[in-house]
Amino acid sequence: MKKHTLLIVDDEKNIRRSVELICAGEGYAMHSAANSEEALKILERTAIDLIMLDISMPGTDGLTLLSQIHPKFPGIVKIMISGHATVENAVAATRQGAYDFIEKPIHKEKLLLAISNALKSRNLQQENVLLRAQIAGQQQMIGKSAAMQKIVEQIQRVAPTDGRVLILGESGTGKELIARAIHENSKRASAAFVKVNCAAIPEELIESELFGSVKGAFTGAIETRQGKFSQADGGTLFLDEVGDMSLKVQAKVLRALQEGEIEKVGGSKTERVDVRVIAATNKNLEDEIRAGRFREDLYFRLNVIPLISPPLRERRNDIPLLIEHFIESYCQENGFKRLSVSEHAMAALQAYAWPGNIRELKNIIERLVIMSGSACIEKNDLPANLLNIEAEASTFGWSEGRTLKEIRENAEQQAIQSALQKYHGNISQAAQALGIDRTNLHKKINLYKISPEKSF
Repeated sequence: MKKHTLLIVDDEKNIRRSVELICAGEGYAMHSAANSEEALKILERTAIDLIMLDISMPGTDGLTLLSQIHPKFPGIVKIMISGHATVENAVAATRQGAYDFIEKPIHKEKLLLAISNALKSRNLQQENVLLRAQIAGQQQMIGKSAAMQKIVEQIQRVAPTDGRVLILGESGTGKELIARAIHENSKRASAAFVKVNCAAIPEELIESELFGSVKGAFTGAIETRQGKFSQADGGTLFLDEVGDMSLKVQAKVLRALQEGEIEKVGGSKTERVDVRVIAATNKNLEDEIRAGRFREDLYFRLNVIPLISPPLRERRNDIPLLIEHFIESYCQENGFKRLSVSEHAMAALQAYAWPGNIRELKNIIERLVIMSGSACIEKNDLPANLLNIEAEASTFGWSEGRTLKEIRENAEQQAIQSALQKYHGNISQAAQALGIDRTNLHKKINLYKISPEKSF
């Protein structure tokens, strides 16, 4: 375990000596300074984790020194020491970045507890920074295509506002990444981003998930729970797959959007919430409205600013960039040496229709990184369905009378049939291989009238 390095700054030699002995006895590496000038020299040449500053010192006092070092050394934890503590000094020290305030005479137990708590807080902050950096790396939007540039421009325009956004697009195109980018670039970025997958939560639970519930409201409600609207108060609520929400819940969501108020399941009190709602769906909501499955008034509330998340086949130039990003991520995650992709393999990957979009690409790259036995991914390492698409290019090629939509649907239908055939009609395995949700595969099977049992 790394030994933490501490610095005590005090003009009284006995205080410095006492603190050094106490801290060294607990395994800390110690440095000491009699004044601000000595302290600054030590800080310039030594990596200090925590500094203890006496407020009253000749020349530059502790509060002035604190104001000088906090902007320059923000990662160092600061604890103030004073023989004549006042509320004004404590408040001033806290405002200038001090973590704690200790009065003289210094007691061993209190000093060690303050140091321990301060270092734990510092470690948590550093872990949080690293975690945020990792998450940002995993969730960044990759691409330089015209389609991606358009999305980025739209995000930059809508993010600073509080306008509701409806993100439309096929499954696996990165609709959640767009929603997160809007939140991170908004004035609500410091507040929570809360996601709800409306298709993954059973209908009988979605209402309590969104609005919360009081104890005893239904079987299993053993305590009062906050809903997602409350959790997102001041921030952003992302309603993913909003087209799968029941009509009953749609009515309550509409009320929340109109009045800014919610009511827990089983409760009688209303609660005001300040939430920006971003919704996403892979369904055509206008078709759902005509079929009576989606409220038109809710659609108009959500569809203030519509954004289209483009499918991967419409941004093929981004495929090499995405592949490089996924390879680097998975190699680093698994401790592998960086892999390369051969020219022929890359050409085949770019030629594929990608019915499962980025999610399918990500799954396939993860599989290739883990299963590859060499430093370079070759064409013959690719899954058979990718190579079959290339071999059957003439089937999907354009001919007189065939629209791009028909070509696309034909390619998608054959890819699904091939996957079902390979996995003997097992929808879960086929969905995993195609890189799409099981629910979405069911929808496409019904759309194309494919019989899983007759696919093998």
